[in-house]
Amino acid sequence: MQRYILSKKNSITMIIAILIVFAFSGRFVLDNMIIFNWSLIVASILGVAPIMIQAYQALKVKVVSIDVLVTIAVLGALLIQNYEESSVVTFLFLFGSYLEQRTLNKTRSAIKELTDLAPESALKQMENKEYEEVNVDDVDEGDILLVKTGAKVPVDGTVLTGEGHINEASITGESVPVRKRVDSEVFAGTILENGTLQIRSDRIGEDTTFGRIIELVEEAQDSKSEAERFIDRFSKYYTPAVLVLSFIVWLFSRDSELAITILVLGCPGALVIGVPVSNVAGIGNGARNGVLLKGSEVINDFSKVDTIVFDKTGTLTVGNPEVAEKEFYGDNTEEILGYLASVERESDHPIAKAVLQDIGKTTFSTVEKTEVIKGEGIVAKIGVHRIAVGNVALMERENVKLSKKAKKDVELFEKNGDSLVLTAVDGELKILMGIRDQIRPGVRKVLRSLKMLGVKNLVVLSGDNQGTVDLVARELKLTEAHGHMLPEKKAAYIENLQAKGQIVAFVGDGVNDSPSLALANIGIAMGSGTDVAIETSDVVLMNSDFSRLPHALGLTKITSRNMAQNITIAIGVVLILLISLLLSEWMNMSIGMLVHEASILVVILNGMRLLRYRREDDFNRTRS
Repeated sequence: MQRYILSKKNSITMIIAILIVFAFSGRFVLDNMIIFNWSLIVASILGVAPIMIQAYQALKVKVVSIDVLVTIAVLGALLIQNYEESSVVTFLFLFGSYLEQRTLNKTRSAIKELTDLAPESALKQMENKEYEEVNVDDVDEGDILLVKTGAKVPVDGTVLTGEGHINEASITGESVPVRKRVDSEVFAGTILENGTLQIRSDRIGEDTTFGRIIELVEEAQDSKSEAERFIDRFSKYYTPAVLVLSFIVWLFSRDSELAITILVLGCPGALVIGVPVSNVAGIGNGARNGVLLKGSEVINDFSKVDTIVFDKTGTLTVGNPEVAEKEFYGDNTEEILGYLASVERESDHPIAKAVLQDIGKTTFSTVEKTEVIKGEGIVAKIGVHRIAVGNVALMERENVKLSKKAKKDVELFEKNGDSLVLTAVDGELKILMGIRDQIRPGVRKVLRSLKMLGVKNLVVLSGDNQGTVDLVARELKLTEAHGHMLPEKKAAYIENLQAKGQIVAFVGDGVNDSPSLALANIGIAMGSGTDVAIETSDVVLMNSDFSRLPHALGLTKITSRNMAQNITIAIGVVLILLISLLLSEWMNMSIGMLVHEASILVVILNGMRLLRYRREDDFNRTRS
């Protein structure tokens, strides 16, 4: 029965709300006190049932929780026929529990999302040298596996034979496929976009990089928040103190009504609603402004952040490679661009798409005798011309000599973190393009706003090469920049920052970011990111609007202050009521309840102020 009642807490909360509305409608609309009283009595009895069960379970393990105080206070209020207080307190208490459980359930679902992305099967070489499809759990370290185009790499391993390009976005977050050849390392969960690889299994199951991502998320989610620890400490001392005070008063006065009054007035009604009201108002404001905040613990922790760590691709940058710079050598540029576009439209590689987008409208030619040189580029015939499109290695293969200027341009582009696309016609270099991800518009302004809000350290961690990461850091004037960072290294870096006492927020958008999102004090996901990143995170910037980040931080700071104000008001009123009840003759139940209800109204109105909050930058932008 206990388990059944607890499983129906959300339904009970809804029924109580309906009964309270029905009760006040009966009193003020129908002028019927019978409907008013009995609706509130039923609401109180229904509401106190799950709270009483939780109090009993806490007492069984020798914990005097706030459930105990609320139970006694509600029963006491019923005994002295204060049905409004008993019903409202039970509703508010259960509603706060609902908000907490809803957030917990959403974050826990991230584990299932991650598990669904893990590879399930592998092509394993058997004793007869033939390959058979087996369950990934049947793969052992040292086994030889075959990975074909379009398949997921089943384990962490080393390439034995073959070449190809692997999309490692699930691990590194980078959108540009990585070339793999003999002795290259590959990771479970990544996708082979072209080619065929024979790999040796080095790490399997939970030991793979992907497996460790899941493990890190689980560990981070199991950790207890500072807010939860504060609530535990508060209830540990506050609840017994009120109970003891009530008992002592009864012991000396033998006045049962006075003792019950202490319990009723000591029950933190405004405290119960103060934080949820601020929480709901803050979350509502965020939702209207493109920011999803997942609970009061998130608001409290986010408001204290002094270090923000960013993933690069899809966060500080757009996430799609684009032509960043280019140089032309010789004449007939338009004609050569047409040749380049004709060759590149034969490929579905992201870099080829970036080149085509940059060229735009042009005259296409018939491409013949196309030859793909793995890891280097494409050689083709257009009419009588031999066209070579690829990297420097392809130019060397084609005996294309680079002038001094071209060599300097290549060196400069590489220093800038570009992926190079060189185009040669009949053995002469004609075009050099540098491809890289572009910085999001408005990022510089956002980072300045974050510094104004008290963020001291801005750090970028990326799986991309160090040159590219350094370039982004220089352009954005970041505090630190680190490249070649796999998920476990990002997580370790965040743990190191936390060990130094820094309050860390991590901003990312990929599956690879989920351990860091979960491990950081605050995980912030871009709305266009993966479901796993969004579920694991504490804050989501909807529509990937990076400019919402300062609003989110400013909102949490003012919401956190609002919560503190409501807590101060609630506890202050309770203390004044109890002191007045014990030390004055004018304080009685009626006056006490009037002040008590007034304090609830005050914290509600104070919390609702958050609905009007807007950062000055946002206001100015909407007016311009």
